[in-house]
Amino acid sequence: MAAQLFSPLQIKSLTFKNRITISPMCQYSSVDGFANDWHLVHLGSRASGGAGLIIQEATSVSPEGRISPSDMGLWKDEHIEKLQIINQFILSQNSIPGIQLAHAGRKASMSEPWNGNKRLDESKGGWQPVAPSAVSNHSNEEPPIALDKAGIQNVISDFKSATQRAVKAGFQVIEIHAAHGYLLHQFLSPLSNFRTDEYGGSFENRIRLVLEILEAVQSEWPDNLPLFVRISATDWADGGWNIEESVQLSKILKAKGVDLIDVSSGGLVSHQQIPVGPGYQVDFAEKIKKEIGIATGAVGLITEAHQAEEIVASGKADLVLFARESLRNPNLALHFAKELGAAISWPKQYERSK
Repeated sequence: MAAQLFSPLQIKSLTFKNRITISPMCQYSSVDGFANDWHLVHLGSRASGGAGLIIQEATSVSPEGRISPSDMGLWKDEHIEKLQIINQFILSQNSIPGIQLAHAGRKASMSEPWNGNKRLDESKGGWQPVAPSAVSNHSNEEPPIALDKAGIQNVISDFKSATQRAVKAGFQVIEIHAAHGYLLHQFLSPLSNFRTDEYGGSFENRIRLVLEILEAVQSEWPDNLPLFVRISATDWADGGWNIEESVQLSKILKAKGVDLIDVSSGGLVSHQQIPVGPGYQVDFAEKIKKEIGIATGAVGLITEAHQAEEIVASGKADLVLFARESLRNPNLALHFAKELGAAISWPKQYERSK
């Protein structure tokens, strides 16, 4: 039987040549939000390496939404030109360029991982983070400022404007980042959202911002192109966001026109207890796919060809996303195809090494 990992997948007007997706991975290599040649080589090499979809790292919709001063951004028109060049190369490799739009919320204004991953004050190039509530990520940090109604409207507007620019830049898949403890996840979880207005308290109120941002993105995103949402299926912490709420949210997102749920987990609180192991998040993707009937992406310690093949072949998820494994091996799709006996086309410049 042919390898299902290398079967095409149709979503709206796009056909993905295989089920291998490069997960968005922060490179912390931008100045003032701009993409540069590092991003061209990083993303381009994974396109030439055979992946069907390349999702650009978490790209901030505003300067204050960056995790670090070195994050990618799409808050001004000047950011578009280099992204167009990168996306044209990805397309030339018969791969599809996607972008993850994000706002870090209370996890913003940090130094890069190799510079200690510490909160930066304004004297060191940092800024004041915002969040649903004035509760910090770690007890030793200054608390963020709770967003007021005007601030929430600004965030929605920023996502809308960034979507306009994403269209101009030539992206063909957009993913809203509502996972990993960043701003939208902070609104979803009762462990970080203590609001008493229409954005806090009940499930319906906590998901309100995600739905409003979805509507704003959809107002600018072409109807014929796929729209994904990444969620953390559970906070892995008592009293937090959980898989039952994720299923409920996914049902609503499907009804509102979302095409795929990219299912990750965790990242909100430091006391999370994650049972890390190979494929430890796949069951969440399977549950959402089977209960809601929506396409899902599986992520998390998926490192081997036969492991990825089993996920797709058994119907647990529609796409398999690779992060660290693709950092180790930009050509993992070419290697996986050989392992699984799938005949795929290689870049003609590399054919003599098959």
